[in-house]
Amino acid sequence: MSKKMKTLYLSNGDKFSGKSFGADTNCDGEVVFTTGMTGYDQILTDPSYYGQIVVFTYPLIGNYGVAEFSEEKIDPTFESKKIWVKGVVLTEFSEKYSHSTAHKSFANWLKEENIPAIHGVDTREITQVLREEGCILGSLSDSKPAKFEDPLDCRFVPEVSPEKVEILEPENPTGKTIAFIDCGAKDGILRNFLKRGIKIIRFPFNANPFEWQKSQIKIDGLFLSNGPGDPDKCYETIQITKEALTKNIPIFGICLGNQIIALAAGGKTRKMKYGHRGVNQPVGEIVNKTELGKCLITSQNHGYEVDPRTLPDEFEVWFKNLNDNSVEGIKHKTKPIFSVQFHPESCAGPEDAEYLFDEFISKL
Repeated sequence: MSKKMKTLYLSNGDKFSGKSFGADTNCDGEVVFTTGMTGYDQILTDPSYYGQIVVFTYPLIGNYGVAEFSEEKIDPTFESKKIWVKGVVLTEFSEKYSHSTAHKSFANWLKEENIPAIHGVDTREITQVLREEGCILGSLSDSKPAKFEDPLDCRFVPEVSPEKVEILEPENPTGKTIAFIDCGAKDGILRNFLKRGIKIIRFPFNANPFEWQKSQIKIDGLFLSNGPGDPDKCYETIQITKEALTKNIPIFGICLGNQIIALAAGGKTRKMKYGHRGVNQPVGEIVNKTELGKCLITSQNHGYEVDPRTLPDEFEVWFKNLNDNSVEGIKHKTKPIFSVQFHPESCAGPEDAEYLFDEFISKL
């Protein structure tokens, strides 16, 4: 094991030194924490983490190793075909691993993907700093940077969205087709639609499916995916969604998709102090405006939220977070348009909310 040291420098002046592992390189990004005990392979390959240095609060990571990427277009295990996080911070990683599907160690995976990491750090202390001070830029490097900056100004979606339209066919088609606007989608979402027999036309973030379908395939519904960065900077996707809201078509959004629907409807979003990232966030369904219905334990990864005070009259809050009351879902009062801030595809995490895919499909 390398004895080289590397330091996580925070823009507030704090610093945390640890032993370097993974790739011997430096990185900059927003420092965030995630509370999941498992699912590190899905977390690192989730495009929504692009631009971020991820701190794992769970003390031991890597004990079940890392599987090989599949040759299939949609990977059955990971959320994409590469690691998207900028860097990793751990208390301890497991050099030895044990799992029937594992082909390499966590450290070797990071080396192969050129991702720097440190261990031997009190990640709970870093988490306390982030909870107290909120969003902090950081640098995982050998020396303190001259300044902390985000060169993309949180406009990350163009970096993770596909470049061209692609058609994904299910094994057992139902005859239904959705336009899937990919702002950095997790493969788990695609897997959920495909296993339910839905044909997917996958669009880049800035491609208008309504212009495309004039000479192509009829679209039965529109889906807006998760993705990284500030939702206000998804200008093109917001404009496409504004057009979609005027049509008689079912619409479903997840995570960033929830925020984009709110923005397209005339609402506003805001940066959260430190966001929700983990697999055990409790949310409650709002029934009859104020009554609390079913409770779900959900997987989440977001740093922005919808401001409920800005929603237009035709929309209402559908789910709320039971820890901090933030908006976890919205829906139109009369049209089949709804979205959630959490991840019903549950990879990694509980499967409580997976029924929402069926609810959307029933409207097609």
